Amino acid sequence: MRRRIAVVGGGPGGLSFARVLHRHGHPVTVLERDPGPDARPPGGTLDLHEGMGQLALEKAGLLAEFRALSRPEGQAMRILDTDGTVLRDWPPRPDDRANPEIDRGQLRDLLLGPLDVRWGWEVTRVVPGGRDGVRVHCADGRQETFDLVVGADGAWSRVRPALSPVTPHHTGVTSVETSLDDVDTRHPDLARLVGAGSMAVYGVNRALVAQRNSGGHVKVYAQFRAPLERTDLDLALADVEEARSSLLALFDGWAAPVLDLLRHGTEFVPRPLYTLPVSHTWPHVPGVTLLGDAAHLMPPLGAGANLAMLDGTDLAESLTTDPTDLTETIHAFEQRMWARANNWARITTTGLNRLVGPDPREALALFDGVQGG
Repeated sequence: MRRRIAVVGGGPGGLSFARVLHRHGHPVTVLERDPGPDARPPGGTLDLHEGMGQLALEKAGLLAEFRALSRPEGQAMRILDTDGTVLRDWPPRPDDRANPEIDRGQLRDLLLGPLDVRWGWEVTRVVPGGRDGVRVHCADGRQETFDLVVGADGAWSRVRPALSPVTPHHTGVTSVETSLDDVDTRHPDLARLVGAGSMAVYGVNRALVAQRNSGGHVKVYAQFRAPLERTDLDLALADVEEARSSLLALFDGWAAPVLDLLRHGTEFVPRPLYTLPVSHTWPHVPGVTLLGDAAHLMPPLGAGANLAMLDGTDLAESLTTDPTDLTETIHAFEQRMWARANNWARITTTGLNRLVGPDPREALALFDGVQGG
């Protein structure tokens, strides 16, 4: 008898898990709280690493499609001083497939394919230990029982409490996101400033990062250290012009072309950065596990989606190749995932402290180390 398997969350990790199971002929149900795939903006762009996100797509049989959609030139990077001086410039590498970029929406659509997704399933809790399996409760009162429930539902996972009492904590850094549309035609000077990939400026406990998406769209992230209760509330309650003025004051004295990224932003969305403890683990609970941010939330420095996708494909392949003992299979997967995540959580936590920290030279040295390696 085939196991009843559900994954909660339709992000890259959950969809990678489901897509590999589907490829191997194993039915799986994706429970997603959004009412549909286009219910909200899908987010920015992701760089998928060889041996991580790209390996996951290869296991899902989607690597060729990914390469057709991805932007290798998006690996270009330049770093400016706060006065506008170019400190480092790594040009586009159109033939380099190490970390090409892809829009989150494009990746989501690629992974969705033929999957069975139950849209509008807002999971509120998961109750393991029942005679018939693990019971999943939905906000509208629906319930369903599965043999295995995988929590891939992000930072504020509703599955995680079935395994762990740990909740995310604020890093001390808040990132405020804004966007520029049709940058090549409407703001050609900013298009040249950002280049083909990303541009970053690092100051004392401040950072401003701009990143190309497809279709002439640029995402801008203003990052700073400040108490959560002040920055989150002030910006959430402010209108667009009040938020713009607050951010311009926060980055006062920086070069005018850099600040134009904020002056021309269309809206401002505060995103306080949270993490789980670096070595987050939990006692094994039969029939339930986690992957991605639900298991190992870390600073958003390029590892999170890659790890989530790798987690998903790792678990899916384990279920297809070793179906006899579910408890042993899940526990072995968790051990592998924890080891991977622990390493990357340490790297990204150190990275955030250097990128948005008291000494901008530390940020520059970090990039020199990565690019040089």
